[in-house]
Amino acid sequence: MMKIKKVELYKTVYAPSEIPQTPYSQVAFVGRSNVGKSSLLNALANNFKLAKVSSKPGKTRSVNFYLVNNKFFLVDLPGYGFAKLPLSEKKRWQELIESYLRDNDKLKGVFLLVDSKVGPTEKDVQMKEWLEYYSIPYVVVATKVDKLKKKERSSLEERIKKSLGNPSVSVIPFSSKTREGRDRLLKELSRVLES
Repeated sequence: MMKIKKVELYKTVYAPSEIPQTPYSQVAFVGRSNVGKSSLLNALANNFKLAKVSSKPGKTRSVNFYLVNNKFFLVDLPGYGFAKLPLSEKKRWQELIESYLRDNDKLKGVFLLVDSKVGPTEKDVQMKEWLEYYSIPYVVVATKVDKLKKKERSSLEERIKKSLGNPSVSVIPFSSKTREGRDRLLKELSRVLES
């Protein structure tokens, strides 16, 4: 299994023209605001100061490139579905996310984060359709599973697959609190990078 020994913030990008041109492969993390992207990245990296965690949605306003083991990038994309931002800012984020995903031959795959309690939202479904349209491989990560009741937990994967309309998609239950799903996520990360 992959061991993450070293992670550093390589670059913070606010405009498509700033996206780094490097030989490194990239794996991106995308999801709605407050779904737990920063917490997940911190848990993966075993560094709880790596990505800034906030209880306020829409804290990540840039695309953040984290260099892992001097070999590949984990890329943290701004959350979507944020309510309290000016339209011009929302538009800028959308253009940044889209141009990153669309014009990127180094992108090996995307982890689409979905809140396990809420299930896939309309915006999550749009993102899934967008990834499929551009033939970008993706895996779903169901975050915050520590908050689920036993009954909700047993039907979690089926509910998510049904809501997304993709019965064959991989769904990884994950909790940054209990670290459940971390090993499976690392295995999946290795697989995506090798594909």
